[in-house]
Amino acid sequence: MNIIGRRKIWYIVSTVLIAPGIIALILWGLKFGIDFKGGALIQVQYSQSKPVDEVKNSLKDLGLNNLIVTTTSDNGFIIRTETLTQEQYNKISDQLKKVGEYKETSYESVGPTVSSDIEKKAIISVILASLAIILFVAYTFRRVPKPASSWRFGICAVLALIHDLAFVIGLFAILGHFLGYEIDSLFITALLTIMGFSVHDTIVVFDRIRENLRKHPSENFEKNVNNSIIQTLNRSLNTSLTVLIVLAALFFLGGVTLHHFVLALLAGIAIGTYSSIFNASAMLVSWQGWSMRRLAKEKVT
Repeated sequence: MNIIGRRKIWYIVSTVLIAPGIIALILWGLKFGIDFKGGALIQVQYSQSKPVDEVKNSLKDLGLNNLIVTTTSDNGFIIRTETLTQEQYNKISDQLKKVGEYKETSYESVGPTVSSDIEKKAIISVILASLAIILFVAYTFRRVPKPASSWRFGICAVLALIHDLAFVIGLFAILGHFLGYEIDSLFITALLTIMGFSVHDTIVVFDRIRENLRKHPSENFEKNVNNSIIQTLNRSLNTSLTVLIVLAALFFLGGVTLHHFVLALLAGIAIGTYSSIFNASAMLVSWQGWSMRRLAKEKVT
């Protein structure tokens, strides 16, 4: 099985996977939830089934900005709107009572200052995590046999991460435009979890590459990398599969409020497994090959 020898195919596959999401991100951007743009979220549950239009129409005359009403399971509704005053909140309650008997299951309100702070911290968290991963991998692989470089291992691991994050973020840009999926603080938690899981898979492969480079120093670098991937393939696939099974159970059996979070994890861990096997090591080989060709040219000149 020559996985590395077909690395150009995997680069094309990755481009096809992430390109639609990047285009969607440029065209439509992300649909931010109240965690990032501020606002109120009220979740209610009626004792009898009610059409969503009836609930939405009952609130139209209140003059609320950015009003969105969506259904959940068990006769429930999620109402998203601008940040509410106590008077506006009371008026909403009065209107909902006219529709029928209901109970409020949750109420969240986030001001614009808090949402701006969350957005900055989310960006900083992702950047710091990426830098920490590069430094950690570079330090851990500092004794990798030359001419391989520990810094290349770290940077390739983060490039694979960027690939994974780009896919998930792009997917939610598409889902946000067509299905109204919103980005909230749980989504950032999912991204950081995806980063950790993807790096774990990548390091398993990289560690085997380091071992094989030590055991077979005279072996071709590309062949050592390909052998390392094959040797760790079953472990990577089995580990990811067990996690995906648990997440699938959570997605179908868990509460509706967790659906977006679990979907992000499902997509991220699936693409992370793919990138750890087919992208991270392939980039390492491509970089190594380019470096060796450059050194050869320098010796000739």
